[in-house]
Amino acid sequence: MEMEDFNYEKAVKLLETLQSRYPYGRYAQQALMEIAYANYKQNEPDAALSAADRFIKQFPNSSSLDYIYYLKGLINFNDNAGFFSKLSRQDPAERDPQTLRDSFDSFRELVTRFPDSLYAEDAKLRMQFLINTLSRSDIRVASYYLRRGAYIAAINRANNVLKEFPQTRQTRDALQIMVWAYNAMGQNDLRDDTQRILDLNIAKDGIKPSIENSRERAGSWWQFWM
Repeated sequence: MEMEDFNYEKAVKLLETLQSRYPYGRYAQQALMEIAYANYKQNEPDAALSAADRFIKQFPNSSSLDYIYYLKGLINFNDNAGFFSKLSRQDPAERDPQTLRDSFDSFRELVTRFPDSLYAEDAKLRMQFLINTLSRSDIRVASYYLRRGAYIAAINRANNVLKEFPQTRQTRDALQIMVWAYNAMGQNDLRDDTQRILDLNIAKDGIKPSIENSRERAGSWWQFWM
């Protein structure tokens, strides 16, 4: 009744009482699942994730396990809805996208273990968004390191994009950052090798790196990333 009236706080208290008294009773699974959902709806992500993890541990063979993984993905996904809307106004090195990675891992677990789940298609769409978002985050951080003169850190973060997100357009941005970093370090052979790979990518798809396009418009990559 409390859930139907959207009184999630009171619903959680009642459900937790039921679950604690009858942890292995007939309605234990449903109670714990609804505790996770109610906490999610009242913007208590830590409590929601804790309940979801308890469900997975206590009921590993539940027919509702696909929903729990989907819910875990949603909790972390929505908890960071404003993550990148604020990123441009904050030092990107101070941001930690770990919860977005956790969201991706939960959705991946869902689609891998339960490919026919009702939630699988939506999870796949969210995974694609997360891949693009995380790769953009890495590019922002790599560019931050580049303009601070931390060239090794810039190369490492850019290389992470190539390894983890090889199918995204941000791979060209990563290669461009590596070219600039190697050039600044005087590593001409590595610069030229990376430039050749970048040129091959551009020739193949006809798309320049987005940061290079911005450099042409702004006149200076430094000004653009500032």
